[in-house]
Amino acid sequence: MELDPQYFSRVSERIGELETAMSAPGAAGNPAAFKELVREHQRLKELLAAVERRDALAKALAGNAELLSEAAEDPELLEAAQAEKAELEAALPAAERKVLTLMLPPDPDDSRNTILEIRAGTGGEEAALFAGDLYHMYVRFSEARGWKTAVIDASPTELGGYKEIVFSVEGTDVYKTLRYESGGHRVQRVPVTETQGRIHTSAATVAVLPEVEEISEVDIKPEDLRIDLFCASGPGGQKVNKTESAIRITHLPTGLVVQSQDERSQNRNREKAMKVLAARLLDLKKAQEHDKLADERKSQIGSGDRSERIRTYNFPQNRLTDHRINLTLYSLDRVMQGALDEVIEALQAKDVELRLARKMSNGAGI
Repeated sequence: MELDPQYFSRVSERIGELETAMSAPGAAGNPAAFKELVREHQRLKELLAAVERRDALAKALAGNAELLSEAAEDPELLEAAQAEKAELEAALPAAERKVLTLMLPPDPDDSRNTILEIRAGTGGEEAALFAGDLYHMYVRFSEARGWKTAVIDASPTELGGYKEIVFSVEGTDVYKTLRYESGGHRVQRVPVTETQGRIHTSAATVAVLPEVEEISEVDIKPEDLRIDLFCASGPGGQKVNKTESAIRITHLPTGLVVQSQDERSQNRNREKAMKVLAARLLDLKKAQEHDKLADERKSQIGSGDRSERIRTYNFPQNRLTDHRINLTLYSLDRVMQGALDEVIEALQAKDVELRLARKMSNGAGI
């Protein structure tokens, strides 16, 4: 894609404006506003650095072409020039993709921690087992990235699955990475409960919610809440805590119900439940805003539409298919062990392509 040099001139001007604003007396007095200035400044500086890297590679490739024409009669020089050309041609597309990615202003939610909710769908016990498999897949993926996970609420089944499990993920760019996982996940395999070896199809849904950094970000009035206490329980209703430390909170205006029973402390469970409620209310608000911008929502892969079937996990064929980008991998065994990088990188690349095309069609602002 050809990019207007004037665009990057405006970027340089904007960097100067940001540096002036950050150095102004009292600028740090508003931590939230100052943080946004720093984030934008860092992103635009990274963008110009990426442009310089891309331009350097393009210049080197042009110089290599001249060298190749001059080295026709020198076998050693020709071999070295051809090797250099291969390296440059391999590096240039990645450098160009980075420029395009950094041209898009990041979603304010990208840097937030995340709450994941996995629920078993059609398929009975097999769906619950699949929900458990998805949970362990995300935990392994998170561990490989150095992220921290913590269970907030879970409804386990006798065979080790989950009717529902809610957990938090904390780390760098968690929501930016996991946002594409929202939606319906379908599994095709022979269940452990199947005696005749038949392949069954079951499903689970995943909701990825950006965590609210401050509860005050959403309007939650105390009089709108009904809070119930109960004893935490394990599979089959077995009591695992005889005190009423588990918390259930009902948001009366919306009917949203959240609960936390993983902690022995009632206050800690209340804190976790309030975080989930705030995240769900923020998600509800965003969904309503998205409905007003239906076209824009359709142009983004990470729209968070949980009614959409996004992926199929076919165990007999060791196949994973992401239906949004027609991606098929025959490495399902590795994916279930947390090797999601190839899938997520492909989704991110396609999302950038769609968003950038929309940005260019609407005029290239910074």
